Amino acid sequence: MIARAATLLMAAYLVNGLLGLLRQILIYGAFGTSPELDAYWAAFRIPDLLFTLMAGGALISAFLPVFATHLARGEETPAWRLASAVLSTVALGVGGSSLLASLAAPWLVKLLLAPQVPPPQQQLTASLMRIMLITPTVFGISGIVMGILQAHQRFLWTALAPIMYNLGIIMGVLFLAPRGGVHGLAWGVVLGAFLHLLIQTPGWRQVHGRYSPRLGWRDPDVREVVALMIPRMLGLAAIQINFLVNTRLVSGLGPGYLAALNLAWQLMLQPQIVLAQAVATAAFPTLSTLAAREERGALRRTLGETLAILLGITFPIAAGMILLRRPLIAALFQRGAFDAASTEWTAQALQFYALGLPAHAGVELLARTFYALHDTRTPVGVGVGAMTLNIALSLAWIGPMGHGGVALANTVATTLEGVLLLGLLARRLEGLDVAQWGRTVGQASVATLAMSLALGPMVPWATDHGWPGLLLAILLGAGIYGLALQCLGVSWIRWAIRRILP
Repeated sequence: MIARAATLLMAAYLVNGLLGLLRQILIYGAFGTSPELDAYWAAFRIPDLLFTLMAGGALISAFLPVFATHLARGEETPAWRLASAVLSTVALGVGGSSLLASLAAPWLVKLLLAPQVPPPQQQLTASLMRIMLITPTVFGISGIVMGILQAHQRFLWTALAPIMYNLGIIMGVLFLAPRGGVHGLAWGVVLGAFLHLLIQTPGWRQVHGRYSPRLGWRDPDVREVVALMIPRMLGLAAIQINFLVNTRLVSGLGPGYLAALNLAWQLMLQPQIVLAQAVATAAFPTLSTLAAREERGALRRTLGETLAILLGITFPIAAGMILLRRPLIAALFQRGAFDAASTEWTAQALQFYALGLPAHAGVELLARTFYALHDTRTPVGVGVGAMTLNIALSLAWIGPMGHGGVALANTVATTLEGVLLLGLLARRLEGLDVAQWGRTVGQASVATLAMSLALGPMVPWATDHGWPGLLLAILLGAGIYGLALQCLGVSWIRWAIRRILP
């Protein structure tokens, strides 16, 4: 079931990834690595902070296991009573917080986000922030609906939601930005948020969704969600503080560096969204159900096999992005306002971000496994420590390495976070059958090394020949990796095929 759901999600996420890539090409082609785009990305920070802390991953990771437990027991009425209370709380809490943040926008920019930039750019950032503060409430409601549909194993509509978000932003770039400049781009974000919610309404009808206005703060289920949510909020707060610190540090390097760092981060995120989030999202309801039934053996087996697949896929992608970073960025973005200097700035950060792709993918799955066990404190504690290390390394390395040091700090901290989570989870589940799936990961590592050694000498040629050179290099790398896996007899390929095909 996980593999089939993950295949559906991967297909939708692949479309979404391509649209996200098109979105970035259009945005950076129109604005380059300009001060206006720096303001746009800085303005994202506060709306993203509100959504993430109050209605994003923290709430979903706490709500879904409790909701799924009721469904597993056939308790429909308590499940929908909980959903109604959470939806009402999100609408009131996030909406009120967004209004207060909108009133305080100028001070938030001056004190937190970009104190070193000129006043006109600060004013632009504040006005963009006020527009995008419409989105946290919409995304909050949409996120809860998404969790409800996932608990019912309805993944199609949830997979289409990010696609609609990207389409909204693309429409903003194409139709609103030519007249409204970067403000039109911000309104495209608002349009995308509403499309993200509306596309899920057919799924809501399919599961016979029920809503009745209530808060239910004395309800034991609501209290359990809050208890699970608070530690996760602290962990996400650490991540958001890290983003705020990075925004402030890189803004001080000069115009364009923040936009370049953000583009490198989003390029690394594309395979993570298509692969890691698809697999982890598909696995989360199953992991939650197995945990609720206390089937530890099945839970260990499912986690080990899924983690092996994730790492086996992300190893070669990370290596390919590092080796081909310059021809990749140049072919995709170097046009219009995006010049050779923008390509070089982005490539400097991408090489370090891409190095951490397997770690990001692993953390995505490992953290959800803890949430399935109704344990948000452990991954949050580890995450807070990792983000603290991230900030410390960013402060230490931004001087000698510039914005590349910020990217490397993220990779080092995330890798250590993944290793520690894996060790703690092995203790919690009394082992993880490491000998079984660890061998597969080792084989994938050998195949990645073989691919890198063969691809390395081809990089200068690919750089000089644009799109044809880049595509040929990608095909060569994929072919060598697949051949190496075949020679090594990696079992997870057959495992995936058996579960995807009837």
